[in-house]
Amino acid sequence: MKTDHIYFDARFIRYDHHDGISRFSAGLFAALSRRTRVTAIIHDTRQLLKLPRGCDYILANDPTSISELFIARTLNKAGAKIVFSPMQTMGSWFRRYKLILTLHDLIYYRHPAPPPEFNWLIRTGWRLFHMVYWPQRLFLNRADAVATVSKTSMRLMLEHRLTTRPISVIYNAAGTFGEEEANIPPKVRPRDGQRLVYMGSFMDYKNVEVLIDGMQHLPEYELHLLSRVKPERKSQLEARIKPGSGKVVFHDGVSEDEYHRQLDQAVALVTGSRDEGFGIPLIESMSRGVPVVVSDIEIFKEIGGDAALFFDQEDPKDFAQQVRKLESNPVWLDRGEASIRHAEQFNWDRSAGDLIEMIAGL
Repeated sequence: MKTDHIYFDARFIRYDHHDGISRFSAGLFAALSRRTRVTAIIHDTRQLLKLPRGCDYILANDPTSISELFIARTLNKAGAKIVFSPMQTMGSWFRRYKLILTLHDLIYYRHPAPPPEFNWLIRTGWRLFHMVYWPQRLFLNRADAVATVSKTSMRLMLEHRLTTRPISVIYNAAGTFGEEEANIPPKVRPRDGQRLVYMGSFMDYKNVEVLIDGMQHLPEYELHLLSRVKPERKSQLEARIKPGSGKVVFHDGVSEDEYHRQLDQAVALVTGSRDEGFGIPLIESMSRGVPVVVSDIEIFKEIGGDAALFFDQEDPKDFAQQVRKLESNPVWLDRGEASIRHAEQFNWDRSAGDLIEMIAGL
């Protein structure tokens, strides 16, 4: 099928700050627009702030409203021939165009807590939806093809027989660094403030506890927790810090610039997740030449490859031992160079090319 004009569902882009789906949408849209004509489907003109200046767009309903059932009328009227959505919930009844839907991962089947910003009705529906697999099959089989963001997710989709449609991997990627955010690959291991950086939420399955418990074996190190944290959760984690442990610093949220500065001063990015949908912080760190020390789970094996160091997520001592493997300057530099090479496969231009190839096969 021709790929000279793609309608892209950009209604999940957040104009205040990116979350995972918002970053995926904005990054992939920008890369696609450098290759072909793309029209953004938005519901708020402020979403254009995160898209290339001057891009084509049409206004549609909020994707969480009942009007979503009839969005095909709007797209049919606009003359759409191919529509890509970064979600699987897009309405499709009465459509006269090819449709690609996306399922990023299956993590909410294992951890069904809904995003807190949704109203109670959507949160209730969210939990019910993720109790069984058959509703997901109904959603995905409405499409002509299905995208996902990793081979790990594709394997799980096939294992649970979530769709009879062809599945393609359109990798997630890190943001594109502007000149002010870019860095020169490090020439020497950081010598001052042996800093470990964690970027992520504090939900239970993120297992931040193993990092804090591991600091008792790393007394000369500092663990910097960058994300926002609720006071009660912070108190729980602070209670785990033992006398003589390395320093634990709660930043309670940082800007993009501060995040990049923290990475560039770090010995490693660390995470002990028991489960994960993807892991963009790994790519962000690796692309800057900073090694990652992460839990030994399937998705991190895919993203980190041979460049990452892995530890048993239930063993704080193993975490500390893997960190100490980076104490030699030559080893640290070798891991950093390998990280840069491995991270190159996760970029929006490559993902845009994979999506265009996917559309051409419809």
